[in-house]
Amino acid sequence: MRSESPPRSVRLAGLLVALQGLGGLGFVAVFLTREIGGVGQETGGSGFGHVAYFSLLSVGVLAIAAGLLRGKPWARTPALFVQILLFAVAWYAFGPSEQRLAGVALGAVCVATFVALCTIRARLWSVNLTEEELARRAGEPLPAGAGPGDDRPENS
Repeated sequence: MRSESPPRSVRLAGLLVALQGLGGLGFVAVFLTREIGGVGQETGGSGFGHVAYFSLLSVGVLAIAAGLLRGKPWARTPALFVQILLFAVAWYAFGPSEQRLAGVALGAVCVATFVALCTIRARLWSVNLTEEELARRAGEPLPAGAGPGDDRPENS
């Protein structure tokens, strides 16, 4: 049975994901300011499409953070997916972009969030189990066909 509040690691991950979403909105604000000021027009094309795209992504990340902070298990998987995507961004920032500090900082937040969401308590919480229920189930025999080698015919 699910407890009322998520584990501490899930709440920590929710805060880190919220930080990432707010960082995305900060990026949007800078991008919008540059576009309004005419700096973005030097590259050709309109940056307003980029502003809209990154705004949607950032709001989505903030929605995932809100889900984690409110104890909604559906938010765990998208949060893990976002960490994988942002770790790729951190890798690019560290390597080809030569923005080492930004790459290391973002990478550290991604790894910390990923680890926080993969603790045993977070995993049990996401599938609606408690540690006591897991221990009780661990003592139960596996149902027929659930163990290794159980796909063989009975008379072999």
